[in-house]
Amino acid sequence: MMDPMDFSTGTTNPETFPIEELAEAAACAVREHGVELNTYPGNLGHEGLRKLMAKRELDREGVAMNPERMMLTNGSMQAVTLVAEALCQGRDDVVVMEEYSYAGTIDAYNSLGIDMVGVPVDDQGMKVEALASILTRLDKEDRPPRFIYTLPTYQNPTGAVMPLERRIELLKLAREHDCIVVEDNCYGDVHFEASPKPPALYTLDDGPNQIYMCSLSKIFAPGVRLGYLTASSDELFDQILARRHDAGSNTLAAAITARYLEDNLWEHCERANVGLKEKRDAMLDALEAEMGNLCSWSHPPGGLFIWVQVPDGVDLLRLEALAAEREVSFAHGWEFHIHGAEGPFIRLAFGWASVADIHEGIARLAHCIKQAPA
Repeated sequence: MMDPMDFSTGTTNPETFPIEELAEAAACAVREHGVELNTYPGNLGHEGLRKLMAKRELDREGVAMNPERMMLTNGSMQAVTLVAEALCQGRDDVVVMEEYSYAGTIDAYNSLGIDMVGVPVDDQGMKVEALASILTRLDKEDRPPRFIYTLPTYQNPTGAVMPLERRIELLKLAREHDCIVVEDNCYGDVHFEASPKPPALYTLDDGPNQIYMCSLSKIFAPGVRLGYLTASSDELFDQILARRHDAGSNTLAAAITARYLEDNLWEHCERANVGLKEKRDAMLDALEAEMGNLCSWSHPPGGLFIWVQVPDGVDLLRLEALAAEREVSFAHGWEFHIHGAEGPFIRLAFGWASVADIHEGIARLAHCIKQAPA
């Protein structure tokens, strides 16, 4: 029997997870915060982690973030859902977003009955010239969007990074159309190259229409279920906060995480990124060796995914079945299209599998692609 090769799920690297250090942090956190564990955390959540995440943003972006105007959430997905619930009115709700986007966001918006209008993407993210036309059309149709949702840095699923000029143009268009911008920056610190990243959108616009969300799932562990959200105006922040009815996020998870990361946040990110970069490079090398004349793919400078375009003649359902026989899994491109449109794309995640498994799994997948013509 073959060993399974999972390239389908965007999880972090288990090989660099700090089990012993986290166990020590957990013991300290329980002793230090035992009283807090017997109270409800409130809508904002654990103060220590909020302060640490505000420092994270200051260190990375150079812009102060007020921890008293930040809420901890149950992963970034709760932030995604709270924002949509707060800003959408339940009738003719339109949201503009990349036509390929995070599947969890798409599912949440579908469940809320939101009309998602997709903007084409390229290797630099959302195409702002297309965004301009879409916003103008929606205004003429008297259907202004409730907000623009975007992942400008290491976009999921494509891995694209929006350059500074395009970010500035996006914000300019949003101001012209008086449109709120919701920025999802959950991959912002999963960075592999020496070149600097463009600044986050919220740092480029001091207006009142910015909402920013981030996560600890990608730099630390998805199982802790911790994210956070802030907004550029008190009114907008309070509107979102009012949608929260769960009595706050998990104090124990937040206290343990804060205790572990408080003195080594960036050292932890560096160690994690070294391991992830090795895996990304292994997958790129394996793709070149096995599919160099067969497929094309992205070369992401960060994040957890490689976006692969397979030949037009490949039957993706047959490919999935053949790959399953060889114990290889991947994510279909249509899972990330806002309307589930079929296209010749698959997404490969490199965080979970070992380097050896990446080379073996890509070789198996290449064989399956060659055997899966329509």
